[in-house]
Amino acid sequence: MQASNRRLNPASTPGPHSLLNQFLFRRHRDEPAPAWMVFPVLYAFVFLTHLPLLRLPYFWDEAGYYIPAAYDFFRTGSLIPYSTLSNAHPPLPAMYLAFWWKLSGFTPVVTRLAICMVAAFALTAVFVLVRRLTNTPVAVATTLLTALYPVWFTQSTLAQADIYAAAGTMWALAYGLHELPSARNGWLAALWFSLAALSKETAIVMPLTLAAWHGWEMRRKPEAARGHGRAAMQFALPMLPLCAWYAYHFHRTGYIFGNPQFVRYNAVLTLHLLRFMLALAQRLMQVTIYMNLFVPILCMVAAMFLPALRRADGARRPRVSWNAQAQIGLLLLANILFFSVVGGAVLARYLLPLYPLILLLCVSTWRRRVEQWPWIVALSAVAFLAGLFVNPPYRFTPEDNLTYRSLIVMQQQAIAQVLHRAPGGTVLTAWPATDELTKPELGYVRKPVHVVAIDDFSPSQIEAAAQLRNYDAALVFSTKYQLTNALGWSHFGDGEWNRKYFGYHSDLPPALIAKLLHGDLVWQIRSQGLWTAVLLFNRPQLVHLSSRTVPLQAYAATTRGAQPFQPRLSR
Repeated sequence: MQASNRRLNPASTPGPHSLLNQFLFRRHRDEPAPAWMVFPVLYAFVFLTHLPLLRLPYFWDEAGYYIPAAYDFFRTGSLIPYSTLSNAHPPLPAMYLAFWWKLSGFTPVVTRLAICMVAAFALTAVFVLVRRLTNTPVAVATTLLTALYPVWFTQSTLAQADIYAAAGTMWALAYGLHELPSARNGWLAALWFSLAALSKETAIVMPLTLAAWHGWEMRRKPEAARGHGRAAMQFALPMLPLCAWYAYHFHRTGYIFGNPQFVRYNAVLTLHLLRFMLALAQRLMQVTIYMNLFVPILCMVAAMFLPALRRADGARRPRVSWNAQAQIGLLLLANILFFSVVGGAVLARYLLPLYPLILLLCVSTWRRRVEQWPWIVALSAVAFLAGLFVNPPYRFTPEDNLTYRSLIVMQQQAIAQVLHRAPGGTVLTAWPATDELTKPELGYVRKPVHVVAIDDFSPSQIEAAAQLRNYDAALVFSTKYQLTNALGWSHFGDGEWNRKYFGYHSDLPPALIAKLLHGDLVWQIRSQGLWTAVLLFNRPQLVHLSSRTVPLQAYAATTRGAQPFQPRLSR
């Protein structure tokens, strides 16, 4: 009778989360809502929170590689892009976007909505994983904070491979992050890890780490050696489809890991001890303080000094199992070390699958030790929302918060000025504006514009451009976020080691560029540490070049670009 009353009266459910429980549980507390019921709620959340971003044209690495690669597959079915340099990235993201373009049309809105679906799918996996390891309230809080974390939030509409890899990885962990996964769960985890690796090759570090873990457990626990051996084999299997892709890429191009410049930038120039230490320091910052992540982490550290709370039956509130915590810690360590060695650009989005795991540890600790833990969730959510709109006092990538939207709008306005003031003219500019002006499919122009390309707006490049006179206008912009001089560490990233190992450079201000090029500064705009300007040149032109893009020097053979903006070769 008492059980019946509880069933009829949801308000009798103990705890402060009765309304939440009514939605997420079906009649019984031991019958949680299935993932297919959670996914549409999360998709609606992602869609509504990203509504102002859905019509934006393509941005930086989207425009430089991922959209051209998908567009090539969309038009011809080629798995290897031909309109941009092949970086040997696996083809699953291109195939996914091409499917939706065939179904709904080739527009940025369709692309953004498709990526929102992937992001919601990934968040559903976060919810399922955390609920399995802890309980529903912790799963809801962790999923919410993951969705609001600035790096994750911005990647939820950008057509880059990281969100696909994160979705596959989180579903794989939902099935495979066990002390000893069952055979069925092991095969499902292997499938999801394979899809993650076919979305982005670096995702393979996750299953190989778990394979090593179970290999160690097989030696440490002879009584369960057979089960751990099976799990190790299953987690190693995702290497097979990835190797098959590389074999196909080698057959078609003669390169295994992409063009030599890509390999050199991402896996050769990075093999220096000093560079590794510098990259490791940046990676540690990205998993501890980056974009206000220090707020939940500091709250977790403070909560650990408190005793665990007791339940109604007198037992202490449970923690995430030590085995799961050990596996999570190993995954964090392996990824931090791996991405300190591999990848020319030290971008936070490469660590996208790590942020839900960090937030899981934070939220579970709060709930175990702090009675009013929902207030800490609210504080962390406010900190993440602030991080979306307020730039931090250190160098960061504009795509890691809503600064990227400001940059896109500035580029749109500058291109409109160029088309209005120099119609039919040749434009001097750098990547990605070179692609934005020459590829109408990116959403910035209706027909291609003649372009003279330089690498950036550093003194050496402007000096070389001054020797040419075959352009009518120049579109110049900041190629990296610029700190204010009021900050004592504002020039920390300008050291020789940063220029050598990470490609930092200093862009000249637009007024000085105009002076050096003997042009007129006719339009400029500044916003959130970024600037864009248009220059005009009042001189006769003998002939316009016939090609759409004329490089100042071997454009494809350079490893140009400075963090936070890296060339398409670096992604």
